[in-house]
Amino acid sequence: MKHEKGIHHISVLAGNPAENYNFYVNKLGMRLVKRSVNQDDPSTYHLFYGNEAAQPGSSITFFPWPRAHKGNPGTGESVNVAFKVPEGSEEFWLKRLKDQDIEHSDIFDVFGNPSMRFQDPDGLELDLIFVGDAKDKVSEFKSTVSVDHAIQGFWSTRLKLIDVEGTAGVLEDIFGFKEKESSGNQTRFETEANIGGNVIIETGEEAPGKGGRGIVHHVAFRAKDVEDLQTMREKVLSKGLQPTQVIDRHWFNSVYFKEPGGVLFEIATDGPGYDSDEDFEHLGEKLVLPPWLEPRRTIIENTLPTLDI
Repeated sequence: MKHEKGIHHISVLAGNPAENYNFYVNKLGMRLVKRSVNQDDPSTYHLFYGNEAAQPGSSITFFPWPRAHKGNPGTGESVNVAFKVPEGSEEFWLKRLKDQDIEHSDIFDVFGNPSMRFQDPDGLELDLIFVGDAKDKVSEFKSTVSVDHAIQGFWSTRLKLIDVEGTAGVLEDIFGFKEKESSGNQTRFETEANIGGNVIIETGEEAPGKGGRGIVHHVAFRAKDVEDLQTMREKVLSKGLQPTQVIDRHWFNSVYFKEPGGVLFEIATDGPGYDSDEDFEHLGEKLVLPPWLEPRRTIIENTLPTLDI
């Protein structure tokens, strides 16, 4: 079976963890597929949300810092995350967002697809893109949104850059995207992946941003396995960029690098996966630590803010 290339996950800075959970799980109907900690700062949660199948290409992850100030997106960053939802579910989502007191746009067009836009509690710009069919349900997870209308995974992310060329080379030569079409100052690149198969580059004048909650930290792209990851890392090196060594993140292996436009990219393997250390039907129910942090569990649990979910 051919390995699908595309977005693996997108990681974002957030504020209040309980508010973050309430928005993505209770309001948008996503599944908490992993409850862990920031491996570089274990005093902070790392919360992973995905579709009910917990597939690569569906997980948006958050580092919530309760006292973080609000960020302001700028050039050299991902400024939008778009989720794919089934075609024909516009009326459901218009009513759903209204009932949840989420301010939203009217239906508008994104590269030929009906779409709507709103923000999460920390100001991250989100789109719903109405395209394709609902996926079959494979778990017992009881979402607040029916399977006929549920978020399928990512449709795209939009990168705000000064120029397209260097980033386009990375997307095409390393991640398997192809330039598809342009509209105004936006260009869409795509793969054949059912989810996570689009990246949009928006060009404009330099506009510095300010880090903080609501800002995308990095965008991760899929590698089949560690061998594929190493091959992709060599391609990054050949472009004169500076990738990290392979880092074991327990649920996947990763390499990080700044692409030419300034966005922090990650390459992440599809496996071992979020269910490698938890039963698939009970993902996200308990705090899971990678083995090297397990000896510090008591200290970590006593340091983390309360998460009443």
